[in-house]
Amino acid sequence: MPAPKKALRRSLTVTSAALTALAVLSPAALAAPSPSSSPSATPPASMSAVGGARLGKPGTQVDLAGGAPVLPKDVTARSWIVADAESGDVLAAHNAHWKLAPASTLKMLFADTLLPKWPKTAKRKVEFSDLAGMGAGSSLVGVKEEETYTVHDLWLGVFLRSGNDAVHVLSAMNDGVEKTVEDMNAHAEELQAGDTHVVSPDGYDMPGQVSSAYDLTLFARSGLQKKDFREYASTVSAEFPGETKKDKKGKTSRESFEIQNTNRLLSGDSDVEVYPGIAGVKNGNTTNAGSTFTGVAEQGGKVLLVTVMNPAKDEHNEVYKETARLFDWGFKATGKVQPVGRLVGPKSAESPSPEASGEAGGAGKGAAGTEPVAGAQATGGGGVGIAAGITAGVLVLLAGGAFLVNRKWPLPDLVRRRTRP
Repeated sequence: MPAPKKALRRSLTVTSAALTALAVLSPAALAAPSPSSSPSATPPASMSAVGGARLGKPGTQVDLAGGAPVLPKDVTARSWIVADAESGDVLAAHNAHWKLAPASTLKMLFADTLLPKWPKTAKRKVEFSDLAGMGAGSSLVGVKEEETYTVHDLWLGVFLRSGNDAVHVLSAMNDGVEKTVEDMNAHAEELQAGDTHVVSPDGYDMPGQVSSAYDLTLFARSGLQKKDFREYASTVSAEFPGETKKDKKGKTSRESFEIQNTNRLLSGDSDVEVYPGIAGVKNGNTTNAGSTFTGVAEQGGKVLLVTVMNPAKDEHNEVYKETARLFDWGFKATGKVQPVGRLVGPKSAESPSPEASGEAGGAGKGAAGTEPVAGAQATGGGGVGIAAGITAGVLVLLAGGAFLVNRKWPLPDLVRRRTRP
């Protein structure tokens, strides 16, 4: 069913063309068997103090100054966080460090870890062993054995359809699932995401696999420094290669099929409008995790990150509705609340490198003085549609290690709009 007219009217905040290709979207991840131990219904009395002592306390943390709007009352998530993506200030949080099952939002860490390893044009002929070990009911993009895909194809499958099959093929390219899990856990440690323990790279429910709203927000913030991550996270629809077929004359052909992004704030749905200024990031849903989502949006020059984990209200698209309410509050509250904590930077920020990686499969130019580059064209390369006009550009590292001094991590022209053909 197409996006409703009301949603189409709102599409001016993103692009009108982005919604025309939408169809009914399947969930980001199908229900999976629950691990042997279910999470507690109440948060621990004491949690991690990374980012500030208040973030380790259970319950809602917020400091409303004069004129600040009150928090929305109809937010039922077990855990959530609203943060300034650039300064890292946490405007408000609820059980921010509660260790919960992350579902496919964990794919943000997967992408942030593996994106730089190969150029988009690298190819992989899928072996039967590549797809072994996927959990029952996994979300799939439609990768087939003995077919060849580019790395670009596979990343589209990861970001748009939350395809566990695409994750497993990329993991095979990275010397296997076990090695990929090790790499992800090491990268989480580098990002100071101490609530996270990876067991399966695709976010499938596994005993002991946990993350937190705080850590998922760190993953999104880190990933958004990468040009390719920003573009994939904001892509509404794309063409994905199908199976190679042979006709009666022995002639082979391979057609593509359209895939759409399962992030409803980006694509819209019957009961969810496209959120003004949205530019990603990633959603998930499993039996144990419930619905999870991290989003990034820009309004009035402010860029906010919101993560919501496991709403208690059992309504269709509830995780997106609660995220939108928190975004609304955050944009109104910016400058009117005292931060209750901050998003920490990676350990390596203590010794900034003179270069920064802007694209997958290669290092960018020296960060100092580098000008942003015009965004990639929305057409071509399989018909990728970019919802938000995201430009390329490397992370600008301020002179003198100012990351630690000013606690500022600039996002390179994250959501600058442009007219799409």
